[in-house]
Amino acid sequence: MASRATRQAWGAGALALALLCGCDRGATPATDEVPTGAGMRADGEVTVSGDDAIAERLTWRSPEIALIEAEVPAARQRAAKALAADRLYEDVESAIPLYLALLKRDPADAAAKDGLQRALARLPAVGDAALAEAGEDADALRRAHAVAAVMRSVSGARGPEDAAYLERLDRADRLWELNEAAEQALADGRLDEGDGNALALFRQVLTLAPGQPRASQGVAAVESAMIRRAEEAAVRADFVQAERWLAKAKQVRPGMETAEAGRALVEEIRRIHISRLRDEGLALLSQPQRPNHLPWARERLAELLRIAKPGDPAAAELRTRIDLATHYGLLRPGQRFTDGLQGGGRTPQMVVVPHGGFRMGARDAEPDAGKAERPSRYVRFDRGFAIARTEITVAEFRRFVEASGHRPRAVRRGHSLVYDERGGNFVRRSGVDWRHDAFGRLAADDMPVVHVSAKDAEAYARWLSERTGQRYHLPSEAEFEYALRGGEPGRYPWGDHPPRPGTGNLTGGGDRSPGGRSWGNAFVGYSDGYWGPAPVGRFRANAFGIHDLEGNVSEWVADCWHDGYRRAPTHGEAWVNPGCRIRVIRGGAWSNSPAQTRAAWRSQAEADATNALTGFRVVRDL
Repeated sequence: MASRATRQAWGAGALALALLCGCDRGATPATDEVPTGAGMRADGEVTVSGDDAIAERLTWRSPEIALIEAEVPAARQRAAKALAADRLYEDVESAIPLYLALLKRDPADAAAKDGLQRALARLPAVGDAALAEAGEDADALRRAHAVAAVMRSVSGARGPEDAAYLERLDRADRLWELNEAAEQALADGRLDEGDGNALALFRQVLTLAPGQPRASQGVAAVESAMIRRAEEAAVRADFVQAERWLAKAKQVRPGMETAEAGRALVEEIRRIHISRLRDEGLALLSQPQRPNHLPWARERLAELLRIAKPGDPAAAELRTRIDLATHYGLLRPGQRFTDGLQGGGRTPQMVVVPHGGFRMGARDAEPDAGKAERPSRYVRFDRGFAIARTEITVAEFRRFVEASGHRPRAVRRGHSLVYDERGGNFVRRSGVDWRHDAFGRLAADDMPVVHVSAKDAEAYARWLSERTGQRYHLPSEAEFEYALRGGEPGRYPWGDHPPRPGTGNLTGGGDRSPGGRSWGNAFVGYSDGYWGPAPVGRFRANAFGIHDLEGNVSEWVADCWHDGYRRAPTHGEAWVNPGCRIRVIRGGAWSNSPAQTRAAWRSQAEADATNALTGFRVVRDL
């Protein structure tokens, strides 16, 4: 394609053609006559009169050649040689100026007349050779116009071949003008819209001259410009506009792969945008201490969803991670974890409980239910929480006592309630505290700690909070029942049916004490192999991955005792009254009756009470 500067010069009136014949002299006034007389200039000229954009106004002035008789033979030879070389009009050594000079000397010179006619007959072919290159070469078009000027000046271009040539020249001019206009429209950014747009003009050229390289390249340039606009829109994250330009580009040259290559680049830009937004969103989620980290992460997700295609995995991942962060911080439902303790050691193993809702309390027609378990109500947790996987063990409580210097209630009081197998009752026994089991013997490290008060349990939770920087506390009654049910709405934590083998440490009809005692009120046909508490985690976990909520030992919760659930909180928080003395106990124990193993069962005790049936576990906020 011709250079922009060359095309602009031609389109702006470059037919002021001082360069047409390789001349470097000034132009002289135009004339329609062949100059005669002595003193003719040595070079021919093509000059322009008036509007230099109209080819018909070009005229040719023959070089001035004065011959004396002695020079005629040599002039004939030079003319013949120039004609044979198709050097027809350019200078004093060209065929037509020489033949004109010979005829001026002798108008009856038959050989000169014949030579001139043969030279004029060659003009269309020479012009056509220039026209063959004129689509992209301004100099070639100038040469073609020079040929036409010679035709008009010498013979008046009256022959049919000359007329046909001039038509071909007019067509070449029209193609050049269309290409120039199309290239200017392309430079101005008018690709395919509005009057005189680049694509329409290039296609007009190709209609007149199918396959013309300059116009074909112009169409390809329009396609490239459209693809470039698609890429620029993609960089701005305007993928609607990018798709619009890609669709246009695909229609420019159907069947070509260029637009698809552009689409691949746009998709890569889209992928980079999506990856950046995903990474920024995840980075924000990893900084929960940063103000507004969740709203900012949601903004990244909204932008990602705007530019991503449906089902994009990065969008799904970020949405999931935002949901998790909203409800679980940096953790996931079901995940187990421990926190490091300042000064060494780890917290009890915690399990992340999924957020959600449940109906808390006893159903209206539930057998064995009491007024304190009603009215049932819907409780929702907008955020998950983590709960200890098992009851707090003797070893875990020992670490707290030794590290904090806390003196538990039974230690200070000097006694607690233990199970007396001989009488089958619970009795007070001196010297029993958290270090002992349900029978008053020293407990193994993996046994659930008992003989602790609600206040001892709260002291342990505070110690964990201080040593980890996290918020540990006793579970609320709602948190405990939600975790206990594990999504099961039935009478018992496992459903409405009797317990199956391995369910938990419950009162089973098949259980026997070391002395041969059996339970008077038990689950018929059930046996767990224990008479008294079992080491923690020996029985099957529930659907949330938590052990021993339904049995083993009952547990302190954070709530004060109320006679029912009327006006109770509905978002899972503990229901407390400042200074309350009576606290709630939840969950079945190794000696509880089936009625006391129901999911809705609740009991009460003074906050300072200690016994062989009650332990605790902790919850950590997320």
